[in-house]
Amino acid sequence: MIQPYNAVGLVPTVWGIRRRSEIVKNIEHLTSMANAALWLSSLDTPVKLIALPEGALQGFNDEVMDADHVTFARECAIDIPGPETDMIAEKIAKAHGVYVMAQAKARHPEIKDRFFNIGFIISPEGDIILKHYKVAPLYPVEHSVCPHDIYDWWIERYGNTLDSFWPVVDTPIGRMGIMMANEGSYPENARALAMNGAEIIYRASIPHPAASNDYFEITNRARALDNNLYIMAPNMGTYYLTQDEETPMDTFGGHSMIVDYRGQIVGRQDYGGVSTSVCGPINIEAMRSHRQNSLWTNWMKDLRTELYQIVYKDPIYPKNLYLNREPMKHAEYEREVIKKQVKLLQDADIWKKPSE
Repeated sequence: MIQPYNAVGLVPTVWGIRRRSEIVKNIEHLTSMANAALWLSSLDTPVKLIALPEGALQGFNDEVMDADHVTFARECAIDIPGPETDMIAEKIAKAHGVYVMAQAKARHPEIKDRFFNIGFIISPEGDIILKHYKVAPLYPVEHSVCPHDIYDWWIERYGNTLDSFWPVVDTPIGRMGIMMANEGSYPENARALAMNGAEIIYRASIPHPAASNDYFEITNRARALDNNLYIMAPNMGTYYLTQDEETPMDTFGGHSMIVDYRGQIVGRQDYGGVSTSVCGPINIEAMRSHRQNSLWTNWMKDLRTELYQIVYKDPIYPKNLYLNREPMKHAEYEREVIKKQVKLLQDADIWKKPSE
């Protein structure tokens, strides 16, 4: 039996990086935050899980500055495992005996001069027990490669299964998976993780205006309720664009939360431009009981999959976009992908054009 426990999400300050060595400053800050947050939260119920939001290690300078992909891959992206994840393992996971959910822009060992957005989970023993390659970047600005961008290569190497794109790890505190940031904007990603057995999903971070205009809360609660699972959704705190920048920015807007399997918020931290944390209880046994015994609101049992396959029979977003080239910069991507995708839906009469 899994006893109820507390989960903590950090809401850290981050200093954007221009070289890999600058990540250490952010990890030291996260370590100090973890020491305080885990001590305070464990006064109520033992803490067994901590989440570091997306951007906590490197910031988002590759996106904000429209950086060259190859340069960022060589100078700023990390390896997983590597020195940075080893630091997190020693200073947080092993030091406190907790599972750590986190994220980094990182390289694939077999693909030169490219980086991916990778979510990962570290065990209390310090081992990397799950790696998830983000499948839905923040399309207008995020430069990372995702598996669909190199689809033919990916399925040849990893296969075409749920585990290939939405892996889940079974642990003594529940089954965990990753759905970062914009991935949570699409219900299919949470459903895929749930169909692969997920019970706790990491979903962080979201910037303005999504956090401050309810998008973050609506999608977090809907994904949790749709699939009867927990959502860990800490957002970022203060953002300094560089290591020596003196202007703090509340780029993200707060609204960190932990949502339970009924779509109810069980941990809330509305503060944004500060370093803080969010805490809430996780009761895996209650969630499993609900899934087993509900006659109505355990909806996955009712999926009429033959019908829903019709929705996805025709391709929409182009696969293999970066199979033979580096990711586009902002202006080219808007011109060559976004505008053409809108036109595709209008030409197919799925979307109707607005009046002239």
